[in-house]
Amino acid sequence: MEDLRATLWKTADKLRGSMDAAQYKDFVLGLVFLKYVSDAFAERRAQVRADALARGVPAAQLRSFLDDVDDYARAGVFWVPRAARWDELAARAKDADIGQRIDAAMDAIMAANAALAGVLPKAFYRDTVDQRRLGGLVTLVGEAGFTGREGKQARDVLGEVYEYFLDTFARAEGKRGGEFYTPAPVVTVLVEMLEPYAGRVYDPCCGSGGMFVQAEKFVLAHRGRRVDIAVYGQESNERTWRLAQMNLAIHGIPGDLGSRWADTFYEDKHPGVKADFILANPPFNMSDWAREAGDPRWKYGIPPAGNANFAWLQHILGKLDDHGSAGVVLANGSMSSRQSGEGEIRAAIVEADLVTCVIALPPQLFRSTQIPACLWFFAKDKGDQGARALRDRRGETLFIDAREMGAMVDRTERVLTDTDIARIAGTYHAWRGTESARAAGLRYADVAGFCHSATLDEVRQHEHILTPGRYVGPPESAGDSEPLTEKIDRLQKELFASFEESTRLEQAVREQLARLGP
Repeated sequence: MEDLRATLWKTADKLRGSMDAAQYKDFVLGLVFLKYVSDAFAERRAQVRADALARGVPAAQLRSFLDDVDDYARAGVFWVPRAARWDELAARAKDADIGQRIDAAMDAIMAANAALAGVLPKAFYRDTVDQRRLGGLVTLVGEAGFTGREGKQARDVLGEVYEYFLDTFARAEGKRGGEFYTPAPVVTVLVEMLEPYAGRVYDPCCGSGGMFVQAEKFVLAHRGRRVDIAVYGQESNERTWRLAQMNLAIHGIPGDLGSRWADTFYEDKHPGVKADFILANPPFNMSDWAREAGDPRWKYGIPPAGNANFAWLQHILGKLDDHGSAGVVLANGSMSSRQSGEGEIRAAIVEADLVTCVIALPPQLFRSTQIPACLWFFAKDKGDQGARALRDRRGETLFIDAREMGAMVDRTERVLTDTDIARIAGTYHAWRGTESARAAGLRYADVAGFCHSATLDEVRQHEHILTPGRYVGPPESAGDSEPLTEKIDRLQKELFASFEESTRLEQAVREQLARLGP
């Protein structure tokens, strides 16, 4: 896989200098997607041919088998018209109109596959695009085959490559990259906490679709099927919406991201959807948003015009089904802010007993921003839920302080390790009493400096401020088993002894100075 990634990253370098990062991201990922669908199509076509010949199908009838569009659809493979197949394009890579041919190929694929309608990029034949460089790009991508690698199918290989590219482009774009990409370990924490085995999964600001991909991986890892979850999402940025559509298509995830991109606050594309699971990483502290004071979503208070944090939370809470749960990434200020009515909104949400857990994350997880972040988790029903037999946690909230977790991968970026994620998620599941916790033999207990289960009265005493450090306290000193009363008595005696020694030394110094005379 490393050699494939290295080859593909050269494709980005081919276009550096002739366009900005956002543009070459669209170009490279668009070409990679085109190569993938062609490889996957060829792979399936070879299988169909082999199966037909094995069954003794006459050569005269073979064509009908090879051109059965429904067969490809049932196998989760996109139909690729002849003019859009990679070998046709590669043969013309040095032609002056290669960009026009690629645009036509994108059109043909979208016309042949309803799921891709309006999704693929078409900007390869423009005055601003160096057709000679584009031809070289086609040649480089052509050298990267997605089939027959490590025994994986083309979809699995490209899925990994696509995620690698999203991560790498996010690094390259810096702050702008954060608009479409959430670091994988953070997404993993959300998914491992919520355990979306089956049901409707929703993300109101889905970026490039990473939450959905991780949810799908969770389902498959637990012997489920892709069809066990139904995906609903929305994204306001056109380019990012297209990336998400391609990401879902590559991973074979059926999803509804709306007919086009749109602002969730201005135009909710899924007004009737009630979700079982919501995962979201809204833009931090967004000040420019479509605010309507009379919006029925503001059940717990009207969010301030200058910050959409509590608008996102209330939209998400309104989307939850009666037994739904949600995990949301927010800036740390959301846990303690009081300006512009935010404190009152937070208090109302807490008093409604919707908050299950708040996690303080370590710094430097998000390369796109230095703003400290936290995770909020919600559940519409914190009590016993029938067959799920969850522990009754009504009137309680779990606080986890993970600020000291993680490992630095370079001078500026930290990642949560698998061990960190397992500890965080395991603590939550033990607290909730989930089936996975019972199977693993996990039992919850407060740990000083790390986790604490607080009652509603405790939270009220802290004026509904949800900063975990207030509740978990400092960590216990390693190996310190001395009773507190004995420790205080010992330290007091040591202090008084120090005072006496100080007085003795002061007197000795005075006596020596007196001997020296004036």
